[in-house]
Amino acid sequence: MKVTDADQLRGPAKTAVDAIVTRQSMRAYLPKDVPDDVVRSILAAASRAPSGTNTQPWKVYVVRGAQRDQLCAEILSAYNAGKSPDFEYDYYPSEWRDPYLSRRRANGWGLYGALGIRKGDRERTREQHGRNYRFFDAPVGLIFTIDRDLEIGSWLDYGMFLQSIMIAAREFGLDTCAQQAFAQYYEILHRRLSIPRDEMVICGMAVGYADMTAPENRYRTEREPLEEIATFVEELAGEIGAS
Repeated sequence: MKVTDADQLRGPAKTAVDAIVTRQSMRAYLPKDVPDDVVRSILAAASRAPSGTNTQPWKVYVVRGAQRDQLCAEILSAYNAGKSPDFEYDYYPSEWRDPYLSRRRANGWGLYGALGIRKGDRERTREQHGRNYRFFDAPVGLIFTIDRDLEIGSWLDYGMFLQSIMIAAREFGLDTCAQQAFAQYYEILHRRLSIPRDEMVICGMAVGYADMTAPENRYRTEREPLEEIATFVEELAGEIGAS
């Protein structure tokens, strides 16, 4: 069967809720360019994200074309050479426990299962992880930094900025994948992108048109039911007050 553009592409989100629900981490992209004015529109819209006392702690470096290719080549070379990445901040807990451990394992098994990578296949697992450093072939890569002297509240603000980018992208029919993996090679990023040393690399993000024929993009993670994450306090207060 011939694969058509319609098979590979998915349309833009129709509403804000649709954008939120259809957002997912896409790990395969089409070789289709993203217009510069679209990237600018997305970032400008996301810059309206809230931040404490309007501090706006976000800074973003946009890479595309030859600059993107050279950056990816150097980081991927370091990764393939087995050079141990550095960690400037802890993304995950030092000790895992349920329910977080179970969710993490389910995500890994589901993604690698969709790709046909069997448990214990270290070579293919490493190869797939390495695709992070090509932005999963997305034409646009974003690198995010934050001033080192800012505190945890600014990191909270930053999350809202990142989510705003991912949601705004869906209006243009684009998809994204936030990638903390890039932060591990911050030395290369500082040098290549002339990032000042008083800025810490938070993460990267792939932006492009998702290839919907790719099996990894057809895999979707589960979410806990609302009853597991939300407590409607007025109902609880009513039960406590009853006698």
